[in-house]
Amino acid sequence: MTFVLISAGLLVSLFQGKTALCSPAVGTCRRVVILSPAAADIFQRLGARDVVVGVTRNVEVFPGARKVGSHIHPNMEIIASLHPDLVVISSNRFFSQEMARRVGARVFQYNPATCQEILDEILRLGSLLGKEGRARALVSELEAKLSMVKPLGHRPTVVYEVMAHPYMVAGKKNIVADIVEKAGGRYLIGIERKLVPFSYEKVVALAPQVYIWQVGPMNRNPLPPQKRAYLKTLKAHFVRVKELAFARPNTHAFDNVLWLNRLFLKLKEQ
Repeated sequence: MTFVLISAGLLVSLFQGKTALCSPAVGTCRRVVILSPAAADIFQRLGARDVVVGVTRNVEVFPGARKVGSHIHPNMEIIASLHPDLVVISSNRFFSQEMARRVGARVFQYNPATCQEILDEILRLGSLLGKEGRARALVSELEAKLSMVKPLGHRPTVVYEVMAHPYMVAGKKNIVADIVEKAGGRYLIGIERKLVPFSYEKVVALAPQVYIWQVGPMNRNPLPPQKRAYLKTLKAHFVRVKELAFARPNTHAFDNVLWLNRLFLKLKEQ
């Protein structure tokens, strides 16, 4: 029997030429390969380290797990050799239905775009792993953090740089947009995409009060934006963040909301 993803928590079972909808059995996952790097944090927080047998190369929290390439270029031979019963992916663009059939494992798509969606996915994964109690406790902890956000009165306008070359900003479906909004800011890019090709001229025209730029695998050693000729006229507060700590949709997003809320409060006092 093989399984093909329909949506998070819902799979298609292909067995002897027949197709049927089914839900993953509660607590049945014992060998998991994580191809969605952001999901690794959730497994760790749920106390599910012992079931993770494979991870992408940038995931360091499971030292005993086998490296299986990247989420964009997974190594199918290594994944198949691990005999997983669940593969966690971020997009079926990089792990197709054919790949799922070859591995013979169930597939769970983890790609939340908001803090609320992160909470929903934690509960779904908790059910899959037989960690319902820990999942509910974790959700309560994260909801409590959101309740600590202090009102600002004035909402600072924000743009988030993903890449300097080619120039790209975060869209509305990127977790950073919701982090900004939850922290009390107003995110200026309303395009319904995760990554948006943009231009310096458009950013200058938007005139954000806060310009956040990330440094990491997608933006290695960029020239600080305030030193770039095209952005020198931008009257903004420039904020540098680490990509892997800020731009992944996991439990760290809630800490980032609080951190950014405190930053907005400080800027308000200036």
